Amino acid sequence: MSARGMLSVVGTAVGGLIGWTEDPAPAADPAAVRELFAQLGLVVGADEESLAAAVRRFQARVGLETDGVAGPRTVHLLARYAKEARELHRFEHAA
Repeated sequence: MSARGMLSVVGTAVGGLIGWTEDPAPAADPAAVRELFAQLGLVVGADEESLAAAVRRFQARVGLETDGVAGPRTVHLLARYAKEARELHRFEHAA
């Protein structure tokens, strides 16, 4: 994923943080969500059901509603955990 694509995902997530409402959140770009899972070391199948199942597992693990939709809250946490995974990976390789 390009830096611009990652910024788009993170920007969408942060924007969701600022204006969360009770309305359903829009879904994020499936390719970007798959990339975030890949940065966590998880491979998600190419079909929509595999992605929705991975999102539901992630949501359950972090205490979000398990609806299988990668809305702003889910994407925000995915991006945060992916960033931490990247930083840990860099730290391990620097030692």
